[in-house]
Amino acid sequence: MPPYRSVAARLARSAAAFVLLAAASVLAVVLPQAATPAQAAVTFSNPLAAAPYGADPWMGYHNGYYYIAATTWNSQIVVKRATSVAALPGATYSVVYTGSGSTNCCNVWAPSLHRLAGPNGTRWYLYYSAGTPACCDGQRSYVLESSGDNPMGPYTYRGQLNVQSGNGWAIDGSVATINGANYFLYSSWVGNLQSTFIAPMSNPWTVSAYGTRISYPTLSWEMQGGNTQEAPYVLQRNGQTFLTYSASSCNTPDYKLGMLTLTGSNPLSASSWTKKSTPIFQRSDGNGVYGPGGQGFFTSPDGAETWLVYHANESTSQGCGGTRTTRIKKISWNSDGSPNLGTPDAVGATLTAPSGDPGGSVSFPVAGTRYRLINQNSGKVLDAQNCGTANGTAIQQWSSLGNACQQWTFTRLASNYYRITNANSGTVLDSVNCGTANGTALNLWASLGNVCQQWSLTPISGGYLIANRGNGLVLDVTNCGTGDGVAVRQWGALGNNCQQWNITA
Repeated sequence: MPPYRSVAARLARSAAAFVLLAAASVLAVVLPQAATPAQAAVTFSNPLAAAPYGADPWMGYHNGYYYIAATTWNSQIVVKRATSVAALPGATYSVVYTGSGSTNCCNVWAPSLHRLAGPNGTRWYLYYSAGTPACCDGQRSYVLESSGDNPMGPYTYRGQLNVQSGNGWAIDGSVATINGANYFLYSSWVGNLQSTFIAPMSNPWTVSAYGTRISYPTLSWEMQGGNTQEAPYVLQRNGQTFLTYSASSCNTPDYKLGMLTLTGSNPLSASSWTKKSTPIFQRSDGNGVYGPGGQGFFTSPDGAETWLVYHANESTSQGCGGTRTTRIKKISWNSDGSPNLGTPDAVGATLTAPSGDPGGSVSFPVAGTRYRLINQNSGKVLDAQNCGTANGTAIQQWSSLGNACQQWTFTRLASNYYRITNANSGTVLDSVNCGTANGTALNLWASLGNVCQQWSLTPISGGYLIANRGNGLVLDVTNCGTGDGVAVRQWGALGNNCQQWNITA
């Protein structure tokens, strides 16, 4: 560096440098940093569980996993889990128990899981209703106990809850802990009124007294198609206890949610509960949601949000059957501290996932890949009869020939359903005449974009149950036949491997 001409010049340059440094320091403090791109919201769409296991759902979050259990209508109790809500539709159900341990077995409804302290330490207790296969007079309440602290079990049968004198009918049980004591909530009858009952518990599998009735249908919106209160489930916040229930007949689109608030000191006294005069959640014709009910609540992974889980139908003509699907919705809170459930969302709508959800996706089946559908019982594959290409071509099973008539592609829709297309004809798997009865036939038809040509995939036991969106029935090999040419039809889920299909590229 050349020498400065004088001391004065050197001082002047040093002063200028100081001013520049000071100015730079000020700018560093007051100028905002470049904006960091916002992280994209984690999203999902309902339903999270479709037919055949989408009705009367329970959902919870524990140790990094969401868990779902639902009505099966057969002897199996099933639970599935995933780390994100977006992955739940493709998550595998595990059969955690088969049979109730009683002679009245089995038509399993409404499983509800609760993590409770008991004589054996902290365990998961799975409460459910079961009865004779012929619906529905035999339904009683039962409980299983996990061997460890895992909602997936394994479980041990603990017995029937003796909640009604004369071994009376009792369904939709759940447990509420109020002021440190556990209570069993359920639904039963008094005359022609299906009512809400509560019983004190001495341990997680035993009640210490018969149940007492704390509420029954008195309002017109509780009596559409039947005088009904069922599926009681408690929600607590800031010292307040709210008891939600499903009201009116589930055979109607007016099935909905009502609520009681614990305003007294004794949960076993009807006078301690105050009924809200209006429903808190009901049908939304504008969003195509009918008969929302069968509910529960869970918290988001970070514990900051409360979410509702419920089932609902997509048309007014669907009722209490397998067409109901599991959906979830974030709730808010009213100024008086009570829950505000809002309006049910349309199936397929893009929703923001619970806070703390890591995100996920469904990666199988792969779009454009050709798959064979192999029946687990017979080993035969799903086949287009005589390689037909015309509308109305029948569907059967046949030995694998390796041709395109036995190959299928899956197109995933926004609603978590699939269109299943025959690789030879380009026509799609179709429910004949949009039938709703057991035994409804299958054929191939040009794509119409309707629900009768859309299918859910439910992984279970190493295979898949494939159910129609329109009727909730699953692909079934007629009479469990094993020969070539046996018709593949639709039937309610029976829990057997005649209705389970391996999907193989």
